[in-house]
Amino acid sequence: MAVSPRDSAAVLAQAAVTVGPLIRSRVSGLPPEIRHVAGLHFGWWNDDGAALETAPAHKSVRPALTLLACQAVGGRAEAAAPAAVAVELVHNASLLHDDIIDHAPQRRGRPALWAAKGLPAAILAGDALFFTAVQTLADLPEASRTVPVLLACVQALIEGEYLDTLLEATADATEHQVLAVAAGKTGELLACACELGAAAHNAGPERAGHLRAFGHHLGIAFQRMDDVLGIWGDQAVTGKPALSDLRARKMTLPVATAMTGDTPSARELRALYRAQEPLTGEECLRAAELIEKTSAREATLERARQYTADALKHLDLAQPEPQAGAELTALAELLTARDR
Repeated sequence: MAVSPRDSAAVLAQAAVTVGPLIRSRVSGLPPEIRHVAGLHFGWWNDDGAALETAPAHKSVRPALTLLACQAVGGRAEAAAPAAVAVELVHNASLLHDDIIDHAPQRRGRPALWAAKGLPAAILAGDALFFTAVQTLADLPEASRTVPVLLACVQALIEGEYLDTLLEATADATEHQVLAVAAGKTGELLACACELGAAAHNAGPERAGHLRAFGHHLGIAFQRMDDVLGIWGDQAVTGKPALSDLRARKMTLPVATAMTGDTPSARELRALYRAQEPLTGEECLRAAELIEKTSAREATLERARQYTADALKHLDLAQPEPQAGAELTALAELLTARDR
C-alpha cells in the first residue's frame, strides 16, 4: 500500500525527534565542564545549569537528509540514526568555530558561545563535538566504511573554512573561489549526510554516489541562498543581525559578482571591502545599495536554481524509493526557495 509523502515540516520534526535525544545522550558523555558549555550552545540549559523550559528549535536539516537517504535506498530511518547524530555533531562543531573566526556575536538568536563564555570554551567545545561525532561512528560494526567518509568531510570543512578566511583578506575574489568555499563548507557536509545515510543500508557505490552528488549540489545551492539572506534577510527569521555578512566584509557570491568589472559601483565596493575595520552601519547600507545596483542578487539566485536542478537530477539517477524521493525533493525545494 502506497504511503503519501510527508510535508517537509513533518520530515524535519520527525528527524529532530529521532536524533535529538541521541545527540543529547552523546553530549552527556562529555566531561562535566565541556558538557555544560556544549549544552549552552544547544540551548538546553542556562549558565547556572537549570534546564530551559523551551529549548530552541533546531532545523535538523542534515539529520533529515541522512535518514531520508537511507530510506531512499530501501532502508529504515532508524538504521541511519547514528550517522545522522554524527553529521549533526560535526555541523554544530563547525558552527562554534565559524562564529569565532567570523567574530559573530549571535547564533540562532542568542549570544554565540564564544561571546557568552569566551574563546577557550567555544574552541574546546567545538573540538569535543568533532571527536564525539567520530566516536559515534567508531562504535559501530561498519566503522571501517563510515569513519573515513566523516573524516574526509571534516578535512574538507576545514579547508573550506580556511579558504573563506583567505578571501576575507582580498577585495578581488572570483566567483570560482567563492563557489569553492561553499563546496567545502556546506556542500561537503550535506554530501556526507546523504552518503552516510545510503551506507547505513549498504547501498551500492553508484547509487550512493548519486545521493552524495545530490547533497553536494544541494549544499552549494543552500549556501547561495544564505549569501542572499546574509545581506537582505529578515533578522527575525535568520537569527543574525541584518547586513551581518557585509559588516564582517564576508566575500559572498553577491559581493564577488558586484565587484566584477571596472564600474564606479564595483570600485567603490572594493574600496569599502579593503577597509581594515568592520563596516559601520552607514557603510553596510551603502554596500548593500551598491550591490543592488548590479544584477548580483538575481545572479546569485539563478546560481542557486541551477545547483538545485543539478541536485535533483542526481536524486533521480539514484532511483530512490518513491516516498523518500518525494520527501527529498520537497526538502531540497524548501531549502533553496527561501527569500528571508
